[in-house]
Amino acid sequence: MSKKILVVDDEQSIVTLLQYNLEQAGYEVITAQDGSEGFEKAITDAPDLIVLDLMLPSIDGMEICKQLRQRKVMTPILMLTAKDDEFDKVLGLELGADDYMTKPFSPREIIARVKAILRRVRSEDAHMHVKKEAEENNIIIGDLKIMPERYEAYFEQERLDFTPKEFELLLYLAKHKGRVLTRDQLLSAVWNYDFAGDTRIVDVHISHLREKIERNTKKPEYIKTIRGLGYKLEDPKLNE
Repeated sequence: MSKKILVVDDEQSIVTLLQYNLEQAGYEVITAQDGSEGFEKAITDAPDLIVLDLMLPSIDGMEICKQLRQRKVMTPILMLTAKDDEFDKVLGLELGADDYMTKPFSPREIIARVKAILRRVRSEDAHMHVKKEAEENNIIIGDLKIMPERYEAYFEQERLDFTPKEFELLLYLAKHKGRVLTRDQLLSAVWNYDFAGDTRIVDVHISHLREKIERNTKKPEYIKTIRGLGYKLEDPKLNE
């Protein structure tokens, strides 16, 4: 069964280009040319992936992304924009987008990105739907409990809400507990491709993790900044 891709863009030429090339690659494609229609189809048509333009009539791409994630609609989103703007890039990923591309782009490049995102989603789904409770794979660090098989984490026994990238980042830090990891290492491991040294994306996600697992974000006990190098995750109880 072919995967369904929702393309939301107000430029007819972009919609036509994307629809043709995605269909040639074997995907079912549905389209929308303004934000309201795109948001509605994202909910009612249950696409497997959304290609979402940043600048749209009625509701912009950032707001669509934000509202979908608030509704717990976790369909992967590939954000498009004509602006090569670092702030937009970071904010888009911060709001829950899975990837980011600037126009103009080649059809081959966007197909590659779509395939990469769907591969990651299949891998995540495989983890989430494993019926066997692999308790021995759970990671406990202080009051933090991470359950990779269930894609869940708890702090002081309360379940935490994460974007997919936040969870992957926390899990990677936890699997390398006590090790200093550079921002470039984290970019490579969690985002899977080169962000051309855009380490601010890592810093933003680290900040969000700290808001969820630190009692005092100004004096973090779990995720330590190693000045000039990167970050490491520690068990604060071992330092008492």
